Amino acid sequence: MTSITTITNQQQRQCLQSAAILAPRFRYSPCVRIGPVIQVSGMIALDLATGQLDSGGPGAETALILANLQRAMPDYGVTLDDLLIARIFTTRFDAFADINAAWESVFAGNATPPARTSVGVTALPLGATVEIEFSFVQS
Repeated sequence: MTSITTITNQQQRQCLQSAAILAPRFRYSPCVRIGPVIQVSGMIALDLATGQLDSGGPGAETALILANLQRAMPDYGVTLDDLLIARIFTTRFDAFADINAAWESVFAGNATPPARTSVGVTALPLGATVEIEFSFVQS
């Protein structure tokens, strides 16, 4: 008989906060943990000093999103090795090479980089060209 582990409503769902990044402007949890799974809501390239979109194009936005994520990860109790999948949404698929270059600068040394999904969209919050959400699993 094969045993399958499932996440149930009986497991405690916890909202995780990080003082290293900006608090959400609307009513949602920036990071939720249930069991070993940590889900980070979609992040855009917000300048932490001004709270404004730091729009330098898809590559620069991706680099800032990844930097902001890394600032928050200690508060979420995860590392890049725990990253299972990232979902990238972009309005600029024609500039995906720039997104990949920023991604490579973070994950080049990782022997098993996370899974990744890339989706072209028509618009993102505040006029961003890139938004990324992250799913971690702690071992």
